[in-house]
Amino acid sequence: MSKQTLRVPSQEHQPDTSRAQQPDLPIGEPPHADAEMTRVLKTAPLRMAADSSNGAITFWRHDPLHDVVRPMADHVIMTFPAEPVRFERRDGKARVNGMTRPGTLTVIPAGSTSRWDIYQPLSVLQLYLPQATLTRVAREAGTTTAGDLVERTAHPDPITSRLLLSAADALEGCAALDTLFRHQLTDLLATRLLAAHAGLPATVQPVMGGLSPKVLGRAIERLRSDSDADLSLAALAADAGLSRFHFCRAFKESTGLSPHAWLRQHRLEQAMNMLRDTNTSVVTVAAALGYSSQTAFAAAFRKLTGETPSDWRRRMR
Repeated sequence: MSKQTLRVPSQEHQPDTSRAQQPDLPIGEPPHADAEMTRVLKTAPLRMAADSSNGAITFWRHDPLHDVVRPMADHVIMTFPAEPVRFERRDGKARVNGMTRPGTLTVIPAGSTSRWDIYQPLSVLQLYLPQATLTRVAREAGTTTAGDLVERTAHPDPITSRLLLSAADALEGCAALDTLFRHQLTDLLATRLLAAHAGLPATVQPVMGGLSPKVLGRAIERLRSDSDADLSLAALAADAGLSRFHFCRAFKESTGLSPHAWLRQHRLEQAMNMLRDTNTSVVTVAAALGYSSQTAFAAAFRKLTGETPSDWRRRMR
């Protein structure tokens, strides 16, 4: 399984971005998007989750900038969660003036370059999508075509914007959950981009039917495992003998939940059992369920129940 990195910078330690330090491209090749964005934005992302095979999702808060974004190896998809900010984007003779607004999407295709002038501090969520991932999703989805992505600037697309923004709240500090969610989200976003933001919009072939009882049982057994089993989407799909695309849809058809939602519900039930039936401390429960800290576990628990683990335990006893 590709190793996930999820980091929150602090004043004491500003971490390197996950792939910017990796010399995995030949000399003269365009840099990965995380390296170029770090150069342009002159800061570190507030949050970042990445691995080498699926790209990255990053959340930034940066100062005004006036710079050229050079060609990158990855497609960059951006959406804006907060205040509108005036910007100008220039690409050759083309010039776009506008405002960043919630519900809009900006697409920088791999290999393209443009000058950006952003006149105020800006919050932005970015997806870095390797072409290899886009090609794989197109193949697995059985699309009729997989055209190149089209350059977009503050283009109205509330559906894709909401999907990307969901990443900001769904990275919960639990490696297994975060990796599974991010892989699902990346594939879903790639499917959406192929349908709505490609030069020749792709038509995704419908998927019919769920998993067989035997295959579903194996998938659930793996998700329930308390060992260090590989819970990545790629591992679950390979065990079922399906592509990632078809496994996700068949699993949801069979259970009513995506693999990530099923695992999150299972971990919540485990937490409730431990809190109700044992005297195990909250910090130990968090560690047993794979959370990076008691704070991360408490935030995830409260999101699903409306209560902190301690408050829930007192009410149940």
